[in-house]
Amino acid sequence: MLNKIIAAEVLAKAMSGGADFAEIFCELTRTQSLSLVDSKIEKITDNVISGVGIRAFKGTQTAYASTCDVTRGGLLACAQRVADVIADAKVSVDLRLTERIFPNIHPVEVEPVGADMNRKIDLLKAGCFAAKDYDAHISQVQGTLALVDRTVWIANSEELFTSDRHIRTRMAVSSVASDKGENQSGSCSPGRGMGLEMFEIFKPEDIGAEASRHAMVNLRASYCPAGRMPVAIENGFGGVIFHEACGHSLEATSVGTGTSQMCGKLGQKIASDKVTAIDDGTIVGAWGSVNIDDEGNPTKRNVLIENGVLKQYMIDRLGSRRMGMPMTGNSRRQDYHFEPTSRMTNTFIDNGPDKNEDIIRSIEYGLYAKKMGGGSVNPLTGDFNFAVSEGYIIRGGEICEPVRGASLIGNGSQILMDIDMVGQNLATGQGMCGSSSGSVPTDVGQPLIRVSSITVGGR
Repeated sequence: MLNKIIAAEVLAKAMSGGADFAEIFCELTRTQSLSLVDSKIEKITDNVISGVGIRAFKGTQTAYASTCDVTRGGLLACAQRVADVIADAKVSVDLRLTERIFPNIHPVEVEPVGADMNRKIDLLKAGCFAAKDYDAHISQVQGTLALVDRTVWIANSEELFTSDRHIRTRMAVSSVASDKGENQSGSCSPGRGMGLEMFEIFKPEDIGAEASRHAMVNLRASYCPAGRMPVAIENGFGGVIFHEACGHSLEATSVGTGTSQMCGKLGQKIASDKVTAIDDGTIVGAWGSVNIDDEGNPTKRNVLIENGVLKQYMIDRLGSRRMGMPMTGNSRRQDYHFEPTSRMTNTFIDNGPDKNEDIIRSIEYGLYAKKMGGGSVNPLTGDFNFAVSEGYIIRGGEICEPVRGASLIGNGSQILMDIDMVGQNLATGQGMCGSSSGSVPTDVGQPLIRVSSITVGGR
């Protein structure tokens, strides 16, 4: 879709206003979504995104423009708009782009968008029918199969020319359990940077059954008492608290502009000794993994926090210029309409030294947060409020009755210090993370952890 000769010409045009760097991001993305409601396929959608974004730098000043006209004339016109913004001087640049092929560490067996439609419908039905058949109290089931096939080409004035392909597959099933006018919901939505072979790992029937199990637990649950208490937060999507309350504060998007609670804290102790946190875009087949980021840099395993000490930020090209630190392979964007910025990929608290059973036994009275829901956070202060979508009271070191309506209220910096036990069952959960460069797929994760004391909202 993008060739080296035209790319070099377009980059030279983008730099003609005096820029010291320019890049082209070109993409062709096909997405497909299948929706099922109450045993019937409701909708099948196919979308194609095709276009180019062009950016130029003059120091830390940036200019960005995008176009869906990918002809030579359309690209040169877009590049001229970028050059006109810089407008510092008239320069002439002669570029010879060199193609670089990065290793593909995320092989795909069955490309999902182009796969047989009947097979995909059968997979979705299997998940939803299993959810409906789980219990007589399941009154409604909805399911979605979301598929992505994205190819990107990246060229820049450092004479890089490269490309990458991203494949993703995700199934989401949500169930409603009803009894005597009471309705409660549950969900399950695994995803991977894989093709349809993902369903060899996650059986559709298991996805549906888990969604309905979750709904049935909430239907039988009483309301959670409020108060300050120790909380055990389970693995997988439990990592959303670190992602939201702490992870965003480690992105150059906020650090480089001085709006992060973590500014100037490299080398300082910011968490419990038991906390090691990592962002790793190289995990094979993971939801947030890619071979290269959206600026053409290979993704990396970045240790953010090691034994409680802040070791590294997540840095894109603009952040690198602002902060005087190297790029870390974390530049991402939703699509070509967005200027890229530093973003998380697969971010998690690593396994720790404690046995999971010891964590539960250590709590005389508290909350076991088996599943976390959504929430909100102030990135400047780190204050957060997150819903617990499935919770249980712990009494005498044992998990007891289920409760609903619980929330965890605290501060990102404080919770890092209050994590006093870290278990050994690391797992991840999948989500879509929104920021200034749009919505991108990210994994969050952790093993079972204990927070010594936190405010639990309830009744």
